[in-house]
Amino acid sequence: MSPTPHPRPDNGQAPADATSARALARSPRAAFWHGVTQSLPFLVVILPFAVLFGVVATEAGLNITQVMGFSVLVLAGASQFTAVQLLSDNAPTIVILLSALAVNLRMAMYSASLLPWLREATARQKAWVAYVLIDQTYALSIQHYERHPGLSMRQKLAYFAGAALVLCAPWMAGTWAGAALGDMIPEDIALDFALPITFLAMIAPMLRTVAHLAACFVAILAALLLAGLPSGLGLLIAAPLGMATGAIIEARSEARAARQAGQ
Repeated sequence: MSPTPHPRPDNGQAPADATSARALARSPRAAFWHGVTQSLPFLVVILPFAVLFGVVATEAGLNITQVMGFSVLVLAGASQFTAVQLLSDNAPTIVILLSALAVNLRMAMYSASLLPWLREATARQKAWVAYVLIDQTYALSIQHYERHPGLSMRQKLAYFAGAALVLCAPWMAGTWAGAALGDMIPEDIALDFALPITFLAMIAPMLRTVAHLAACFVAILAALLLAGLPSGLGLLIAAPLGMATGAIIEARSEARAARQAGQ
């Protein structure tokens, strides 16, 4: 299922309105700062989420070096939480690896969705984009690219870099703070609110088609029904079910549209 309704950009498309005209007129430097500005609201949830991971990881027995290794090398909050939780449950190593991989499979869809927009980027540029590709940088960038399809490659990469700087560096800093200073955080501060709010804020604006809504509904329903399975296996089953549902509905919608266009 394509995460976006128009996966192929038309870089020669004229600006549709004044907002697009301003976006296309920005220098790469201005595009970078625009990405910085638009990503700032996510810090409200990124920082508590990062601190919470630092606390949870140290409580699971990891030292600060190991915790920071997670955040710097993996740089994927949901899979980091999944792995640490399974470590705490003494799950088998293979289950931990497969569960973390399953949670991060959405990155493959993100990459496929971004490819038409960043196809002309160099291998080195694609490498750093892949490293800082997280839910928030994807959500901001894909919406920005779709809204302004005429952006140059330098403008696209600059915007992505601005968003990544604001979102990824604080994640690492917050993780360190949680690991190093977790004992000083009062227990009545509910840091765990950050996880559901983050995903709601990112996903809700992107549920724009019947296929998206169906995939979301099936994945949620399956995850709830299978929540009793051990070691996060319910998530391993729910995610593919949601993706398959969305793909089937989207394929049928495209076939129906093709038939109507041929009549």
